[in-house]
Amino acid sequence: MKKFLGITAMVFGLALATNVGWADMGKAAAPLKAAAGSKADTHINEGIEHFNKGHWDVAKTHFTEAAKADPKSAEAHYDLALTLDKAGDHKGATEHFKTAYEMGKDNAEIQNSDILKSHLKMK
Repeated sequence: MKKFLGITAMVFGLALATNVGWADMGKAAAPLKAAAGSKADTHINEGIEHFNKGHWDVAKTHFTEAAKADPKSAEAHYDLALTLDKAGDHKGATEHFKTAYEMGKDNAEIQNSDILKSHLKMK
């Protein structure tokens, strides 16, 4: 019982320290697939595979290449931002979230992303 209470207190403390609500615990933003016809498609698909395995460096390389292949791909910038955030590069993540937000006006997943809003200090 002591161990359970200790773990519960640790999780609660983490939620408070990171300003994450209980409803958000365990929920993580997922990378997005490329828009139809995007030249970034192949790299985004590869990046998503590695992102889902926690291979941040490899995912970052693919998402960077995706953004180069299709600089107007909001999804490539969004996915790169997610990966940079996971890797601890919050300044870089914020830059790419801003680009994704500006280019992805017609993408509701980008426009309504909590992590993007958090980085851009939006409500």
